[in-house]
Amino acid sequence: MIGQGVVLMLAGMGIVYLFLGVLIAVTKISMKGIARFDSILPQDAPKKAPAKAASNDDANIALAIAVALKG
Repeated sequence: MIGQGVVLMLAGMGIVYLFLGVLIAVTKISMKGIARFDSILPQDAPKKAPAKAASNDDANIALAIAVALKG
């Protein structure tokens, strides 16, 4: 009974590792295939968000921190 359980466990683990190996291989192959078509639709450079002006709340928070650190 224990022997059958061990065989079943090893078979299950083998199937899982085989599936993961196939998944990794297919992913690598598809990455190489997709990289060929990257020049068709190049990605735009990320736009930087404009720096927002410090609001009155930020100034009040900074003042509260300064007072707390000094006192």
